[in-house]
Amino acid sequence: MLITLVHIHVKPEFLEAFIEATLDNARNSVQEPGIARFDFIQQADDPTRFTLIEVYRDEDAPARHKETVHYNRWREAVVDMMAEPRVGVRYSSIFPDDGGWG
Repeated sequence: MLITLVHIHVKPEFLEAFIEATLDNARNSVQEPGIARFDFIQQADDPTRFTLIEVYRDEDAPARHKETVHYNRWREAVVDMMAEPRVGVRYSSIFPDDGGWG
């Protein structure tokens, strides 16, 4: 399993629009065969900060995800909503061996 945490800081005036666009992306992303899990979380003490937890089944799945219509629609919709560029950090699952996501 390959896990990517994408850290996002959104301008306050775009919170509702960002959430709406990202929910659309998340709902479509979990339908992709290469994605085992796709979580969208909001920081409790700063509602302008979000993290996407993307769990991929193989090394090629992130590239396939970035080719989808829903990802590109999301990327275009939210680019000007961000207070700073998003940061993605890749991780590998150590335990459980399958990442616990099947």
